[in-house]
Amino acid sequence: MAVHAHPDDESSKGAATMAMYVSRGVDVLVATCTGGERGSVLNPKLQGDPWIEENIHEVRAKEMDAARAILGVKQAWLGFVDSGLPEGDPLPPLPEGCFALQPVEEAAGALVKLIREFRPHVITTYDENGGYPHPDHIMTHKITMLAFDKAGDPDAYPEAGEPWQPLKLYYNQGISLERIKALDAAMNARGLESPYKEWIARWEESDRKPREITTRVPCGDFFEVRDKALIAHATQIDPDGPWFRVPMEIQREVWPTEDYELARSLVDSSIPEADLFEGIQIPVGASKIPNPS
Repeated sequence: MAVHAHPDDESSKGAATMAMYVSRGVDVLVATCTGGERGSVLNPKLQGDPWIEENIHEVRAKEMDAARAILGVKQAWLGFVDSGLPEGDPLPPLPEGCFALQPVEEAAGALVKLIREFRPHVITTYDENGGYPHPDHIMTHKITMLAFDKAGDPDAYPEAGEPWQPLKLYYNQGISLERIKALDAAMNARGLESPYKEWIARWEESDRKPREITTRVPCGDFFEVRDKALIAHATQIDPDGPWFRVPMEIQREVWPTEDYELARSLVDSSIPEADLFEGIQIPVGASKIPNPS
């Protein structure tokens, strides 16, 4: 199960990993916390379209349907309202009733219910910083951590179904300074214009500290699937934008993995890992896990 804040997050964080596991017969569910209804139209080719702006919730739901089909995953909405990304100094208050203002214990109940219904062995989500400090991403982290700890507790959320304890929880860490520098160097070495120069400069000027990468999942064969799913979120992704400027052969040569930080584990496994399911033993007849062969 991959727990994300908005439609499109699933396609920019761990999408190739999910598609790879689906190809091996693994059931994968994306849990989307909000509808993304306060998100801006980021694709300049669609900006200013009044119909899209007036129907953004419906548009983004259809985009999610398309991306889900491309990745081959299942998908469920948790039904919370997008908080938007506040801007300004000082920052304005968050909108009343939005996801980020919900009591964590109450909001986690919806995810506990979904975990108990789907019964995942592995969950992925964001770290405590949200990957970047969007209030919905940080809230997604909070409810996922609580749900992981409570889903297997028969005394917690008794109305949410039979207890089920996931075994491992990971943070998506696919966008790291190490990866960006490696791709930037490869582009420069080939005389190609890198999309990462300003990004690296901002990162190095910030006080952002590197995270520990415990798990690198080889999934380069599914990068095209990832990109197709991203492009399906047409209001959010410009197909001519920087996401797609690094040639696929360079991506596969320089950084053919998607990377994760193991945050919770109830099984024994050796770090570093190359598989989110490492250390998990599932009885014959139970849900499938990937076959490394």
